[in-house]
Amino acid sequence: MDWLQLFFLHPVSLYQGAALPFALLFNYLCNLDAFSTHARYLFLLAGGGALAWAAMGSFAVLVFVPALCSIVLICSLGPQEVHRLTFFFQMSWQTLCHLGLHYTEYYLQEPPSTRFCITLSSLMLLTQRVTSLSLDICEGKVEVASGGTRSRSSLLERLWKTLPYFSYLLFFPALLGGPLCSFQRFQARVQGSSSVCPRHSFWALTWRGLQIVGLECLKVVMRRVVSAGTGLADCQQLQCIYVMWSTAGLFKLTYYSHWLLDDSLLWAAGFGPECGQSPGEEGYIPDADIWTLETTHRISLFTRKWNQSTARWLRRLIFQHGRACPLLQTFAFSAWWHGLHPGQVFGFLCWAVMVEADYLIHTFANVFIRSWPMQLLYRTLSWTHTQLIIAYIMLAVEGRSLSSLWLLSNSYNSVFPMVYCVLLFLLAKRKYKFN
Repeated sequence: MDWLQLFFLHPVSLYQGAALPFALLFNYLCNLDAFSTHARYLFLLAGGGALAWAAMGSFAVLVFVPALCSIVLICSLGPQEVHRLTFFFQMSWQTLCHLGLHYTEYYLQEPPSTRFCITLSSLMLLTQRVTSLSLDICEGKVEVASGGTRSRSSLLERLWKTLPYFSYLLFFPALLGGPLCSFQRFQARVQGSSSVCPRHSFWALTWRGLQIVGLECLKVVMRRVVSAGTGLADCQQLQCIYVMWSTAGLFKLTYYSHWLLDDSLLWAAGFGPECGQSPGEEGYIPDADIWTLETTHRISLFTRKWNQSTARWLRRLIFQHGRACPLLQTFAFSAWWHGLHPGQVFGFLCWAVMVEADYLIHTFANVFIRSWPMQLLYRTLSWTHTQLIIAYIMLAVEGRSLSSLWLLSNSYNSVFPMVYCVLLFLLAKRKYKFN
């Protein structure tokens, strides 16, 4: 039964897979120049609307309304004030929707609707695109034609001018997932001919498909391992470490599989990297760098590579504008953006402390550890500790509730972040004396 349900365990995967043929059709028509620019915008927008109704049902209105209001704000406000107001409106709307989830889960004690959860996920991605576009306008990277009341253009012409923005906010390859695509990149792709090599795109999609199959097979095995063992409520002493590691491993495999599927949909639509451009270059940022995530011994590097496009978006939106404690501000905002569940607040604040400790620990280690055997031993121990801390944070964030957080914090697993907290205190004190 597990193998039969291999690719249908999560509804988002089903909808993303259903959208794949339409993404290939869009790319094919663009390569043949069979579409005008406006027809391409309409195709992406109509596909986004259809996918939203199919995946979210009536909850799709919760995505359409903020998209419409954001376009109105973008077209009516000046460059200097557009980002602040659109950011405030979008996050307020998203927070109200997350409060609805809190009400269902914690007050009514009922499982939330799957369609509503998909809607919240799509709304979070919409927030990324809205704020990215408003920042581009504020920084002068994108110019918006003003549609003020003094304009003599007809209503139809004004709507025609807003079509690229509507299409960008709701285009179907990125509606339910995928790395953040900037408006400039989106517009250049739609207005120009495809610059993605067909042969390169074919092999890239084939390789991603094989990776997804392998990850799904590993998920089946890992799910059986987790199901056969005890949970955090029943584990004893050191057994809790194995429970935490195996559960976090299942979470990571799920994320990797979803990210690769989302990435494949963008590739199929022609929004992958251009010919001669590697996936890590500026402009195209894939979310999954599995090799780095699984081999790094630095929490700070793991943080930058985990969900890369979101990490860069948070850095641009919060970290670069933070005056006092920008790292803490960034992770606090990330907890807000994710929904402010108790486990998420604890997990992201703990993550911020771990990153700060990571900087100090590895700075001092690079100074005092010189011999090759000691460096190898240090990297091995720090890799193990990094993976266990990430597993601890992941269980806190994914558990979300206070009861899950209580079980996690009362287990032996809390030793690992506590070690970094103690080292942070000692090294920060020593650094202060040196200064």
